[in-house]
Amino acid sequence: MLGLLLRILPFWVREPLLIVVGAVFGVRIAYLAVHDEEPVAAGIALVFLVFTAVRVRTVVRALRARRKPEPVDGAGGGDSAGGGDGAGGEDRTDRAAGRDGVAASAAHRPEPQAAPAAPVAPAVPEKEPNAWGQAVAAVAVFAAIGFALWFGPRILPSEDAAPANGVSCPDLEEEPPSAYRDTPGAVTGDVLCRALNRPDLAGLLGTPGETATAASGDNGTAPLTDGKVAQPEAEVTFDTYTVNVSATYNDLTIAQYVKLLETGGQRDHRPLSVLGRPAVFSSDHTMRISIDLGNGASGGPVEQGPLARTLTVALDREDRGGSYDITVWSESGGLPEDGVLLGIAEEVLPAVEGPAG
Repeated sequence: MLGLLLRILPFWVREPLLIVVGAVFGVRIAYLAVHDEEPVAAGIALVFLVFTAVRVRTVVRALRARRKPEPVDGAGGGDSAGGGDGAGGEDRTDRAAGRDGVAASAAHRPEPQAAPAAPVAPAVPEKEPNAWGQAVAAVAVFAAIGFALWFGPRILPSEDAAPANGVSCPDLEEEPPSAYRDTPGAVTGDVLCRALNRPDLAGLLGTPGETATAASGDNGTAPLTDGKVAQPEAEVTFDTYTVNVSATYNDLTIAQYVKLLETGGQRDHRPLSVLGRPAVFSSDHTMRISIDLGNGASGGPVEQGPLARTLTVALDREDRGGSYDITVWSESGGLPEDGVLLGIAEEVLPAVEGPAG
């Protein structure tokens, strides 16, 4: 089908089409070959580029041939016509001289002259298609196709594409609590999970070779608020670290939170500024709940889990209340440096919709 289509297309459409397709695929495959270090792909790209160069040479030669004037035939047509007239005159003279018994009056009678031929209208040359117009139109159309082939996967992500971080964020089908509708600009657990589940999150954590094993989101509310304060959260788990991001839409400012930490004897806290907003580092232990279903029990005692490091950032520069918490911990008890949490905050928070976005 493709071969039939190429045979039907005019030269000035077919050749630009082949040039654009060959150039797009050749450059694209060459880029992938260099990026992935694939020698086979490099050979395929070379074939496409050589084919494109041959088509370009063909078009250039055709353009040069169109510019040369064609030789005009029939330059000796007038001489042959004159010679024919002269030969015809001599023949007529011989026949007139050989007539016997023709009267003198008949000899001097004027010969009838042929009626003048009607002027022949010059043939109107058929207008040829504009080669340049066809070429430009073909290049424009197939350049758009090439643009779509090159940038389409980046602009329009495919639904069948693999998750950016090895796992996908689950769809929260349940309607968020009324606290979310009553809080302007409140984000949901879906938004937090998509912002946190980045392809470079493992690199930000300092473990670039790891792949996420789980990702989740939740549309919860803050405890002890009777469901009136929205508190969504999201969590992504790796083999080494687990990262949790939550947003709390209350009236507690960072300045007030720092005073609470000092009053509670928190020594390992450090106020600072992140993205032009007040922030503070703090440390606390996570909670671990053991569930043993083997003995018929539904739960177990709450134990102290590993130490976690949290970066709390105000929702806005004015610190009018509410905050984001970025928490990192490890089952082994090890913690990354504070700069790791700063890097995560600077990448994740701008991607979150709502007041922080």
